[in-house]
Amino acid sequence: MNEMAFRVTSNDGTTIAYDRKGSGPAVVLVGGAQDDGAENAPLIPALAEHFTVYNYARRGRGASGFTEPYAVEREIEDLDALIAEAGGSAHLFGASSGGALALEAAAAGSAIDTIAVWEVPYAVGDDIRPRFEEYVADTRRAFDAGRDEEVLELFMRMTGASDDNIAARKAAGKQTAHWADSVALAPTLVHDSLFLNRYQLPADRLATVTQPVLVTTGGPITVPYMAGLPSDFFDRAADELADLLPHAQRETLEGPDHFVDPQIVGPLLLRFFSSEH
Repeated sequence: MNEMAFRVTSNDGTTIAYDRKGSGPAVVLVGGAQDDGAENAPLIPALAEHFTVYNYARRGRGASGFTEPYAVEREIEDLDALIAEAGGSAHLFGASSGGALALEAAAAGSAIDTIAVWEVPYAVGDDIRPRFEEYVADTRRAFDAGRDEEVLELFMRMTGASDDNIAARKAAGKQTAHWADSVALAPTLVHDSLFLNRYQLPADRLATVTQPVLVTTGGPITVPYMAGLPSDFFDRAADELADLLPHAQRETLEGPDHFVDPQIVGPLLLRFFSSEH
């Protein structure tokens, strides 16, 4: 588990864990699926010389708490609590599903200055909608039955992992705490499908976002663990987002993976968050 040094209390009493480093205007890093805050942490050194960076574990992840029942509004309130802690307004960077959460918070009226998102996983296109509808229904059934390991495996299959690959990763993960940690995070995959609007881009809501938004991707998918998705999966969503958002800037980077590379993304975020818009 990714331990964090600081705590803030959300509106419903849930404790949200975060790290803070640097000085200057606030930037909040919003993690994606199966992330307890560790995946965005490498961005902190790239930003902390010019910004105060807040990297947190979303509710139900890592050192943060969780209070039933889950609701999208509670995740937005978590962000609001962090923004209040940061002085009342902040820039947001959201990776993967964290990008969707950042946009939903903006649409809900959170005190956000600018937003940058990386590879938001809306499923755009009639060719993949049936698969995602089936995935959402299957994970909900497994979740309701308390089969968290099945939820994780369904997610892995949906993105392209074979049964042999899942078995190998499970065997390797059981030699450490990695598999157990991943299973513990599996319920958040079901939560993500709720605020991702069943992976359908919520055009009416997002069209109300007035902040400048940097929409980024790493180009065609080439990594084997995502081979089950169309190679332009993230680009499709990013292009639609850029067309929909009133004040969007679209960038395609040379990114080798869905995980954020701080050497590539960091300098772009510095420029975007420092610019006059």
